[in-house]
Amino acid sequence: MSKKTKIVCLGDSITWGFPFGPTASWVTMLKDSLGVEVINKGINGNTTSDMLRRFDRAVVSYEPTHVVIMGGSNDVLMAESFDRIVTNIHLMAEKAEENGIQVIFGLPVAIDDKYLEGLLVRIRDWMRNYAEKKEIPVIPFNRAFYDQNGRLRTELLLLDGAHPAVEGYQEMFKQIDLNIFK
Repeated sequence: MSKKTKIVCLGDSITWGFPFGPTASWVTMLKDSLGVEVINKGINGNTTSDMLRRFDRAVVSYEPTHVVIMGGSNDVLMAESFDRIVTNIHLMAEKAEENGIQVIFGLPVAIDDKYLEGLLVRIRDWMRNYAEKKEIPVIPFNRAFYDQNGRLRTELLLLDGAHPAVEGYQEMFKQIDLNIFK
């Protein structure tokens, strides 16, 4: 008997749907599309350290079949080290695996700041490489914010240059291959 699909989305404000709230988030769009239980565990301001600290309570306790882990933006804003960020993501992936939960990485979205975006590129590259080794599906959320010429689509971001506009959340959702939840 197969377990009914239940997904926890763990992350920060971009998982939660800031500033519009969860109804505007990609998480709600995912829930509406799949018609399964999808739990939004995004908390504004969370770093990967915060996410790791609350992993058992926010993820494992729900006994989900899948977890989407998306973080790193607040870490780079708070000048967290690359090693700490990737260690946190690695430990969350291991915890999920130990509990029989399918891990899915959501790559951090683009930030309209060259320096911070450079740091996020490095984190995304690490996530992609780790995911390839471990056969973890990846949702390339960052792609939603670039046109075919590699230009940052600033119209999809709020004035802070970091949070998606409503259209940005919609474009994020379009990056999700729904088959990864089967």
